[in-house]
Amino acid sequence: MSSPERGAAPPLELWGGVECSVVRIGDEYRNQVVETGHSARFDDLDAMIDLGVKAVRYPILWETVAPETPTELDFSWHDRRLEHLRKRGIKVIAALVHHGSGPRYTSLLDPKFPDLLAAYAAKVARRYPWIDYWNPVNEPMTTARFSCLYGHWHPHLTDIDATLRALVNQCLAIKRSMDAIRTIVPEAKLLPTEDIGKTFATEPLQHQADHENERRWLTFDLLAGRVVPGHPFYRWLRNKAASEEVLAELASGAATPDLIGFDHYLTSERYLDHRVERFPNVQAGSNGRQTYVDVEAVRIAKLSKQLGPRLRIKETWERYGIPIAITEVHHGCTRDEQVRWLHQVWTEAEAARRDGVDLRAVTLWAVFGMVDWRSLLTRREGAYDVGCFDTRSEVPRPTLLAKTASQLGRGETVDHPLLDLPGWWKRPGRTHARPSYDMLPRCATRAAPPILITGATGTLGQAFARICAHRGLKHVLTARAELDVTDEASIAAAIERYKPWAIINTAGFVRTWEADEKFDECLAINATGPELLGRACKAAGLPLVTFSSDLVFDGKLGRAYLEPDEPAPVCAYGRSKAEAETRLLAIDSDVLIIRTSAFFGPWDRHNFLFDTIEKLKRGEEVVASDRTIVSPTYVPDLVHATLDLLLDGESGIWHLTNQGAISWHELAREGAAAASLDKAQIRLLRAADDDEHADTSLSSRRGLLLRPLNQALGDFAIYSEELQRLR
Repeated sequence: MSSPERGAAPPLELWGGVECSVVRIGDEYRNQVVETGHSARFDDLDAMIDLGVKAVRYPILWETVAPETPTELDFSWHDRRLEHLRKRGIKVIAALVHHGSGPRYTSLLDPKFPDLLAAYAAKVARRYPWIDYWNPVNEPMTTARFSCLYGHWHPHLTDIDATLRALVNQCLAIKRSMDAIRTIVPEAKLLPTEDIGKTFATEPLQHQADHENERRWLTFDLLAGRVVPGHPFYRWLRNKAASEEVLAELASGAATPDLIGFDHYLTSERYLDHRVERFPNVQAGSNGRQTYVDVEAVRIAKLSKQLGPRLRIKETWERYGIPIAITEVHHGCTRDEQVRWLHQVWTEAEAARRDGVDLRAVTLWAVFGMVDWRSLLTRREGAYDVGCFDTRSEVPRPTLLAKTASQLGRGETVDHPLLDLPGWWKRPGRTHARPSYDMLPRCATRAAPPILITGATGTLGQAFARICAHRGLKHVLTARAELDVTDEASIAAAIERYKPWAIINTAGFVRTWEADEKFDECLAINATGPELLGRACKAAGLPLVTFSSDLVFDGKLGRAYLEPDEPAPVCAYGRSKAEAETRLLAIDSDVLIIRTSAFFGPWDRHNFLFDTIEKLKRGEEVVASDRTIVSPTYVPDLVHATLDLLLDGESGIWHLTNQGAISWHELAREGAAAASLDKAQIRLLRAADDDEHADTSLSSRRGLLLRPLNQALGDFAIYSEELQRLR
């Protein structure tokens, strides 16, 4: 991270970061290091280092070390981890406050906040004098906005003047912290971070955009000593947010960054439009004088050439001339979109370097994901966004994002079919003007090999085609006439014709009640077909996904089944699925076998829940048993998770069901409740005394990837109702 020598610039470095926000909401604190599980996993460090990162943004957060009093500090958790990073040759960027407001004995608006943080920073520097780079406060303007302008976090204000006071207080804390650190580590470097975007607007709102575009620089302007008389915000700050002495202290330039931390997200660039009627699904806001919508600029087609990290990096470089590191790159979306976004940022960073920008690194953020950031931590929903590793497994599991990052860090070319198509932020259907679910056909950049999907007439095949289109994954959905899975020649011809990079087999004999009397047909489709596909895929070097069932088990285990449990089918359908598993595993091919159960989804009328809701709407009685326990599976969740596992290169048997075990009778009641229907018409099926209970519910040792059942039921009710209206 030293200054580049004359001649060729050193290669762009790969850095890593652990999401570490400690946010106060009311009187409660949320700690992302705890919620992502990183606090309990020491081996995370080696997993991150082995990606090839050269530096790590790592927390030594004030709230966690000295939560009760400034004099009682506990560094025990940090000592071992920081020493390990040091021994592995990783440069540490020390984070002292990350989206926090400090321990309970201070706050963002406390006049003592700067000196209290500076005193803490000095203690950290004495303990770890070998740390060169410091980030005393992460994203001061962003934290101030979320806490004092939008009211999400403590102190929960909605006041622009308080926002600016909190910003100045944080910047002063950074300056005084660096003064204290440099008395101990004279060569210590300051690496402040901020989310840098840009706001665009319709003409009546251009003044608001101008205000926000000047405000976005305030963190770095204050630290670099630029907020002096004549600065657009000087008079406002002087009158509303800071004393003349404080502004003068910052104007000394003593806190000028040594390296600017540039954070940028797809949501960082905004568009303001006073024509709220054009955005019926967007909640309007106000600046006190005008009402308008504030939407992602990437959804406005006319702005496409004015957006992206390369342009914002160039603006930052031209304004400050200070070396830059991209310190956060994250996209909380599907695996393909995460990879596309990282690849775009890396590519644009390299382009910026060719433009003459001194740009040093791109940071993976966050390596181990984050929890509930979709609600800015304001709701406890357990919504987990995967990072480079998926921490829902017993050992964090590297994803395609991790593999891509490692390749980029090594200077290798990343060549994956998903990169042949653009991310959602560049596809036609993204815009508010032209919403579209099927965004794939018009946006291919070159001939991309597809995913070949069998089973065009089935629920699962149709769902895969729909979601592949939505995710920008080129695919071909085949019916039996085009690809007969029981015919070796038909399989070979389809592979030769379509030249896929992967095959997903959703074809199957699904009439479970007919499996006994038509067992030969059932076995051919459910076992011989997957076997032939497995052999063909092994010969062609293609990954294969196929589906099995909870009915490979007899339901007598007394607990939910896990992947290693031995199959013991009691019905013909279950025997056919168990036979398929045995044959495929014997081939030793790169096959991913998904065991799942009891489908329900918004696009299929032929499932238990849809039938239940329709009967209740008509006032009819629903009769269901409580003797069988299953794991209902929401089809969209299943398809998304399966595609992610395919992209990650996973193989073997995985259990994918929504979390929860329930009887058919209780499922009917829960479905009725989700749809706000009367449960009185749901009757318990009378069973004979000798009828056995069966529990074929599934859980997973490899990772609980699907959300809880109650959340899926809520979405099912909403989307099913919407589709009914459209029909």
